[in-house]
Amino acid sequence: MTNSAVIGLGFGDEGKGRVVNWLCNTDPTNLNIRFSGGHQAGHHAFLNSAVSHVFSNFGSGTFQGVPTYISKFCTIDPIGIINEWDILRDKCPGINPILYINPKCPVVTPFDKIHNQIMENKNKHGTCGVGFGATLEREENHYSLLAEDLLIPSILKIKLELIADYYDNSNKYNINEVMQDFDLFNQIENIRIVKPDLKQYPNKVFEGSQGILLDQDCGFFPHVTRSNTTTQNILKMGQTIDHVFLVTRAYQTRHGNGPMTNESLYLSAATNKHEQNFSDGAQGDFRTSVLDLDLLKYAMMKEFSHSHSTTKYTLVITCLDLLWGYEFTENGKVIVCKNEMDFINKISKRLPRRIKNIYLSREAFGDMGIFIKGDRNAPF
Repeated sequence: MTNSAVIGLGFGDEGKGRVVNWLCNTDPTNLNIRFSGGHQAGHHAFLNSAVSHVFSNFGSGTFQGVPTYISKFCTIDPIGIINEWDILRDKCPGINPILYINPKCPVVTPFDKIHNQIMENKNKHGTCGVGFGATLEREENHYSLLAEDLLIPSILKIKLELIADYYDNSNKYNINEVMQDFDLFNQIENIRIVKPDLKQYPNKVFEGSQGILLDQDCGFFPHVTRSNTTTQNILKMGQTIDHVFLVTRAYQTRHGNGPMTNESLYLSAATNKHEQNFSDGAQGDFRTSVLDLDLLKYAMMKEFSHSHSTTKYTLVITCLDLLWGYEFTENGKVIVCKNEMDFINKISKRLPRRIKNIYLSREAFGDMGIFIKGDRNAPF
């Protein structure tokens, strides 16, 4: 019986989906649990060389036949779930995604999405523009719509009308059309609004969202997400964590506005042919820079403060083969490395002692990447 968690160390886009997919493929997994963020996730995973998918509403273990549970700490987007369900069924006729949704999950409406995009155009905080932040702010203001409300049409309609008034319904969405979409959502047999008994699932993979540097409590406000992206929500669920995989690319990434170091340095990296982040849409530019070990160690420190002493930690470095020049910074100083092995060894020697292993993911090898395990106390 094991509980594993996959957590991003940076500003998101580290490769969490690929790691979750790999874990669910290599270890017996009964349940893939989303415990932070919500439908704004974009986790890229491969089934094979011909089929990949960016998971937003379903867990990245779906390709391995693992059901997803969305906990109460996440938002849900019924319309987005319908669309993703259809896409997954078209891509993989043999895949039959199963989704459990906690009844207390906040529900995103089209009104939230439009308001989020309007506010992002004004504030430039780096939001995805899909209504996540607007939904949580609306919940805080007591205009609540939860997953359990979708099961009672008369209550749902009243709440939608109040939410439309809350936003002044300037976009004039037709509430009856929204009701019809939500009714389609309720008709999908494999989507169930229920809190499963987690004791019945001995092997679980908890899939994080964004990264620790976007955490609402330890990120760089106001350029943060309205969520806790460390493992603390897992602990609030009464779950223990045996193994945490902390994920970073071999370089920094950030999508949208907000602080990111080392952008004045030249990043010696090839273009990622599987990249799913682009400089368009509400979120703005997709930015990259040289890896900053200070930021990684800061994120690790924040994560360690929530965990038990017995929890095992592994660092996962993805996209390693995209580098053709190897360097990182520490204390503002550029550390130049001779080659890939020197790069890993120099990072390894500087890591906190709680990091016991390093896994390396090379983008070009295999559909899920190749994960090479190494003891951080021994040379690679």
